[in-house]
Amino acid sequence: MEEMNIHTAFTLLEPGPVILVTTNDGHKNNIMTISWTMVMDFTPSFALTTGPWNHSYAALRQTRECVLSIPTVDLLDQVIGVGTCSGRTTDKFSAFGLTPVQAECVKAPLIKECLANIECRVTEIMEDQHIVVLEGLKAWFDKEREETRTLHAIGDGTFIVDGQRLDRREMMQPKLPDGV
Repeated sequence: MEEMNIHTAFTLLEPGPVILVTTNDGHKNNIMTISWTMVMDFTPSFALTTGPWNHSYAALRQTRECVLSIPTVDLLDQVIGVGTCSGRTTDKFSAFGLTPVQAECVKAPLIKECLANIECRVTEIMEDQHIVVLEGLKAWFDKEREETRTLHAIGDGTFIVDGQRLDRREMMQPKLPDGV
């Protein structure tokens, strides 16, 4: 093996999928791109990393709610566009041709073009680590969407796209919660 730069080691673990997080500050909708996410349990508990460097963070802290929207590979350019401009100066829904859809449990909108959307409430913000812990309230999935491959950021400007699905449900059954 060859030693690598420890400052790029995060590229080995960068989780994915890349998600879009929508917020509403009481006046307008916004979207931010996030690749630092984590499933916390078999319950609908999630975490993401963000902070004051993202315009949406203020709305996330203030309203304590958001929507996690999961885009597919055909939305890669929109995902990058959303992540490389600021909601302070850009209406990202309009600029990137994305359609806001009213959610049922939160004021932040779903994104129609995404494969799935999860309405969430913030349960904790760990300021020192910039970790936002979320509880999923309601989930939506577009079964009619032809493209279902999600994106995974490497962290260096490149992405991996989901490929073949391998089914080992029978082997894993003893570890899976009921209903999964």
